[in-house]
Amino acid sequence: MAEEKESTSIPLSQGGGGEDPEDPAKSPPNSPSSTTRKACYVVLQSWVSKKFMTGCVVLFPVAVTFFITWWFIQFVDGFFSPIYARLGIDIFGILLYDAGLGFVTSLIFVFFVGVFVSSWMGATVFWLGEWFIKRMPFVKHIYSASKQISAAISPDQNTTAFKEVAIIRHPRVGEYAFGFITSSVVLQREDGDEELCSVYVPTNHLYIGDIFLVNSEEIIRPNLSIREGIEIIVSGGMTMPQLISPLERIPRQSDRIPLNRII
Repeated sequence: MAEEKESTSIPLSQGGGGEDPEDPAKSPPNSPSSTTRKACYVVLQSWVSKKFMTGCVVLFPVAVTFFITWWFIQFVDGFFSPIYARLGIDIFGILLYDAGLGFVTSLIFVFFVGVFVSSWMGATVFWLGEWFIKRMPFVKHIYSASKQISAAISPDQNTTAFKEVAIIRHPRVGEYAFGFITSSVVLQREDGDEELCSVYVPTNHLYIGDIFLVNSEEIIRPNLSIREGIEIIVSGGMTMPQLISPLERIPRQSDRIPLNRII
């Protein structure tokens, strides 16, 4: 009798406390078809995501370009079209403001402004207007900032807004940041003068950024023009060339002599 109780107690305890891993109702088998279906779903999802991101990368600059161009056309055409509508000028029976020639007129107007400002009289008038704007309390700051940005992309090579494209070590060791050298300053120290360069590093847009004073010897000067540097920053690095080589630094004649040599 003791042997029967002992033999019957063992299966009862096993059946009450444990779960049968071979029970098909509790643990359904992982069939090969379900595994293949799951792998195909992962591959398809990765492929669709990759192609979607590729389409976004291709269409984003196109959409931004067309949006800005369309906004500019609407703005300038809306400025000149009412003038043609008030005058009622028509050519071959077609009203000018219906033909959308306000935009063409604005382009011609901008061109002649450039021609006029390039002359001596235009430069004088422009200087007088600039002198008046710089005397206005709030407008002068907006004008100065916008002029620095426009001077950076100006075809005139004599501009002093952005001097060189610079690569500095920022924000941590092993990381680099693109910037523009805007000016230089000499830091007077007891052990000698140290030449520092003011490097403007854009953070969000081209006109918003931080200014860093970096030792001129620690700045990497790549073989990139100012326009190429602006294109790299505006495009988010998509126009970055695959190979960048630093330029050889030309020693400046204006380098100061250390103070310990003067004393």
